[in-house]
Amino acid sequence: MKIDAVTFHDLARSVIAVPPLAQTSMLTLARSANAALIKYLEQGGVSTLMYGGNANFYNLPISAYAETLGFLAEAVSPETWIIPAVGPDFGRMVDQVSIVRDLKFPTAMALPAYAGSYTSSGLATSLRYLSDKIGAPVLMYAKHDRCIEPPDLRRLVDDGVVGWVKYAVVRRDPADDDFLRALIDVVDPRRIISGIGERPVITHFEDFGLSSFTSGSVAVAPRLSSVLLTALQANDGATARAIRELFMPLEDCRDALGPARTIHDAVTLAGVADMGPIAPLQSNLNEAERTQVTAAARVLANHDVAAMAA
Repeated sequence: MKIDAVTFHDLARSVIAVPPLAQTSMLTLARSANAALIKYLEQGGVSTLMYGGNANFYNLPISAYAETLGFLAEAVSPETWIIPAVGPDFGRMVDQVSIVRDLKFPTAMALPAYAGSYTSSGLATSLRYLSDKIGAPVLMYAKHDRCIEPPDLRRLVDDGVVGWVKYAVVRRDPADDDFLRALIDVVDPRRIISGIGERPVITHFEDFGLSSFTSGSVAVAPRLSSVLLTALQANDGATARAIRELFMPLEDCRDALGPARTIHDAVTLAGVADMGPIAPLQSNLNEAERTQVTAAARVLANHDVAAMAA
């Protein structure tokens, strides 16, 4: 695992994969399946893995946290870096932070708490605690509109507390986003990651100057997602739009059925690796949902094979 300090180059050199976490029937860590997915992603050009919402870290027991992070650190190649999630509540963060530090992860991401359960200044205080305890800048997850006041974010960045922001506020029109515009007015746009997958990423790159993005569907089509990133960085909008359309059937399923549970089962249904059961409070897809997702996942996986051959 890469443990060097994270740079802008690191952030933009790879799609930031947000994969699911495979579990056994007893809801314990399925090591071989997770290793298979990691290898599949790395072979597809992915060198950054973010384990958070899609990995259902919200429901991962604290008692399993050290084992899970230790396994992930050993399972990836030396040039792959991992962003483990902590939280979302401050109590979990307190219990998790020493594990992140002791395993030498170069950063960590604070999962977003429920809207209305925190304030901008309270969020800032928790991020300062996290950064201080691991001794490195951390990644803030902006999921809710106006979750942080821009001046608060500016101070966190200037003080070396926050290095990056995963921006995941869903908009009907991603170009109409006053909050994102307010954030890029106070911090370098390179610090803000387009954090909602393939759907808004072209607008985020072209209209807001962002230069990196996260993806869950990359776990089905890593080569294709990597080609999309290359096209975006080359300002090749036509190619980027054509590739994005290939992801839309699976992304539509994720929007309709739930993003985490859909990508969890999609990896299995596409034949990448058997993710097994998803831990409560989530649930695996039912039969009708599986039929819908199987079609979308397999078509996308076939497009990925074609991208490898091109």
